[in-house]
Amino acid sequence: MGASLLQVRGLTVEFATAEGSVPAVRDVSFEVRAGEVLGLVGESGSGKSVTSLAILRLLPVQGRIWGEIHFAGRDLLRAGEEEMRSVRGARISMIFQEPMTALNPVMRVGDQVAEAVLAHHGAGSRKQEAGKSQDGYRVGKQEAWRRAVEAMKDVQLADAERRARDYPHQLSGGMRQRVMIAMAMVNRPELLIADEPTTALDVTIQAQILELLGELQQKYGLAMLLISHDLAVVSQVAHRVAVMYAGSIVEMGSASQVFRNAAHPYTRGLLEAVPTLATDRAHPLKTIEGTVPAIAALPAGCAFEPRCGLRIEACARAFPPLVEVEPGHWARCPVSTQHSAIGAQ
Repeated sequence: MGASLLQVRGLTVEFATAEGSVPAVRDVSFEVRAGEVLGLVGESGSGKSVTSLAILRLLPVQGRIWGEIHFAGRDLLRAGEEEMRSVRGARISMIFQEPMTALNPVMRVGDQVAEAVLAHHGAGSRKQEAGKSQDGYRVGKQEAWRRAVEAMKDVQLADAERRARDYPHQLSGGMRQRVMIAMAMVNRPELLIADEPTTALDVTIQAQILELLGELQQKYGLAMLLISHDLAVVSQVAHRVAVMYAGSIVEMGSASQVFRNAAHPYTRGLLEAVPTLATDRAHPLKTIEGTVPAIAALPAGCAFEPRCGLRIEACARAFPPLVEVEPGHWARCPVSTQHSAIGAQ
C-alpha cells in the first residue's frame, strides 16, 4: 500500500430539524491509503452514505460538518467551492446508489459520461480557464465523446459505441451500473467512492461488477472506499474494513482481523447472521435482537448496549472510545478493552 491519501479525523455530521440538531455521524476517523480498498460496512441508516457525502461536501444545506477531512494534503473542509469542483469527479469520483435514478433519463448515456470529461477538461471549464488542464489542451465535444466510449469499453460494456447512444431505460441494471462506473472512472481519479455498487443487482451481476471494480482498482492503482451493507461483498475486495453502527465506527482492522477475529459484539452478530455452506438449514439463522436506536434518541453510552448480550455497567454510562485490541485492530467496546488487557498480562 502507498502513503495515506485520505484522512478523516473526528468527523461529526448533524442535521438541523424542527426538533433540534440530530447527529447522523459521530466521531468517525479513518484513512485510505493509495492503492488500498477500505470497506465501510453497516446497516441502512448507520451513516455510511452521509460520511461519503461529507467527504465531497455534497450534504444538503441542513447538514453541518465538524472534524477534519484531508485529501492528498488538501484540507477539504476549508477548500472553497471552486476548489471542490475541481476535486469532485476528477481526483475523487463517486458511484452513487441506484443508477436508474442517478442517471438523467432524458440524456444518452454516452453524453452523460462525456459531460464529466467536459466539466473538467472542456473549453469552457473553470480548470481550462485557469490554465490547469491535466492534458495540456482543451477538449472538444468530439474528443469527450471518444473518451466516454473508451471508458465504457474499459468497464466491459458490450458494443459500447452503440450503447453510448442509448437512454438509461434501454439498458439493463447491470449495464446502467457499468455506465455509472465509466462516468466515475473517465477522468482517472485517485480515489473512488463506491456507494452500494451492487444494490438491486442479481447475484451473478453482483459478482461481475465486483470483479470489474477489482480489475480497475489494480489496473489504475486506485484507492477505493467501498460502502456496503453486505459483508460478503466487502470480504471479496477490501484490504481493511470499518464497521459502522448508529453513526459511529465500532470496529476497524484488516479484513482478516475483522472477519476471523471480530472484537465488537455487533460485528460478531452480523457475521453470525450470514449463511454459509456449513449452515444447518434445519435451524433458523441467528439474529440480533431489538432494533437500531433512532438517531434523535441515542443513548448516552454505547448505542449497541440495549441489544448486546455482553453489556456491562460501563457500556451505558459513557460513549466508549476506539481501543486497539491487537496491533491495527480497533473496537469501540469496554468488554473488548477488558479482554485485550487480560491478554496482554
